[in-house]
Amino acid sequence: MNNYLKGFTHYLVHEKEVSKNTLESYKRDISQFIAFLEGRNIQYMKEVNKTTIITYLLYLQKSGKATSTISRNLASIRSFSQFLLNEQYIDKDPTIHLESPKSEKRLPAILTLKEVELLLGQPDENSEKGIRDKAMLELLYATGMRVSELVALDYFHANLDMAYIKCCNNHSKERIIPIGSMAKKALERYIKTVRKNIIKEETEEALFVNYYGRRLTRQGFWKIIKKYTQKAKIDKKITPHTLRHSFATHLLQNGADLKSVQEMLGHSDISTTQVYTLLTKNKIKEVYNKAHPRA
Repeated sequence: MNNYLKGFTHYLVHEKEVSKNTLESYKRDISQFIAFLEGRNIQYMKEVNKTTIITYLLYLQKSGKATSTISRNLASIRSFSQFLLNEQYIDKDPTIHLESPKSEKRLPAILTLKEVELLLGQPDENSEKGIRDKAMLELLYATGMRVSELVALDYFHANLDMAYIKCCNNHSKERIIPIGSMAKKALERYIKTVRKNIIKEETEEALFVNYYGRRLTRQGFWKIIKKYTQKAKIDKKITPHTLRHSFATHLLQNGADLKSVQEMLGHSDISTTQVYTLLTKNKIKEVYNKAHPRA
């Protein structure tokens, strides 16, 4: 059995040229699968059929493995089977027509409007750092941008006269996102009164910079939002992505159409955006249960 694994490893390294992490993941999954087969006295891959693989997946499930882990294992076995088929170690692929287990959609955590106001009200607007932080938090909630997109912004991406931000990075196509009056006011104040004092070089293009005058990092912003969450005493696990989730959900709750929200978020597939409709449905049900006399 180990000869199969050696051949598969060689194929992954020299033909597929997979990354080191991907290689280790495949080797781990297939080694465990082979150990399972040998424990059932299966010595040759030709003896493996669809039932064998389903039994293995059920074994993983009973062992307490997450659905995502089981799906990854099946993907590894599928690649392994294709290799064995191409090398004529087996006559047919036993993974054909086998579907990956469906993961339960986990609803993203969001803030209430009151919690958003509380969080956005934490920066000290009498300090340069507070003015910068206020502008970042307001902009993140106003646009639903990813944090990676926020820190990638250059100063010329902001059009305050027209009240929009041009958002673009290496992972998504360029999009224009409108900003509301509160975000515009906070951003305008930061640009006109703080940014020019923080940057060290006139050639610096980054919109948001740290106190070394260089572009703020995702890790730097993470520390900022963690600090203000603790200061606001909000009893929820808040990540930089929480404001993005809150932005989308609050728009839909207030009547925005799904397609517009998809475009603002930069989702290539509308099904990704549809998860937020589940949150709005939950809200409607909650309101109904509280308000209807016979709920």
